[in-house]
Amino acid sequence: MSNDISINTREENFTASRVVYYILGIVEVLLSFRLIFKLLGANPDSGFVSFIYTASQMLLAPFIAIFRSISTQGIETKAVLEPSTIIAMFVYAVIAWGIVKLTIILRGNDERPHVTDSRDE
Repeated sequence: MSNDISINTREENFTASRVVYYILGIVEVLLSFRLIFKLLGANPDSGFVSFIYTASQMLLAPFIAIFRSISTQGIETKAVLEPSTIIAMFVYAVIAWGIVKLTIILRGNDERPHVTDSRDE
C-alpha cells in the first residue's frame, strides 16, 4: 500500500513538472522569437512579428526598466538588443525550476523513478 502511494506521488510530481516546463517552453519560445526579431530588425507591421511583440510584452513588463535597449540604425532596418528579454528568459527559467523543486519537496517524494534491486527483498 505504501508503495502505491509512493508511485502515485511520483507520477503526480512528474505530471506537475511536465506542466510547469511546458508553460516555460511556451514563454521561452515567445521571448526567443522577440529577441531574434528585435536583433534582426524585423518589420513590426508584419502580422506574426506584431503578434510575438504583443504576446511577449506582458511577459517583459516586470523587466523593462532594468536596462535600456541598445539600438543601431541601418539603412533599411533598426536592430535592437533588449537585455530585459534575456533577463526575463533567465528569471522565468529559474522560477519554473523553483516551482518544480518546491512541488517535489511539498509532496515529500522525488520525481525520479526509484529502481529497486530484487536482491534487496
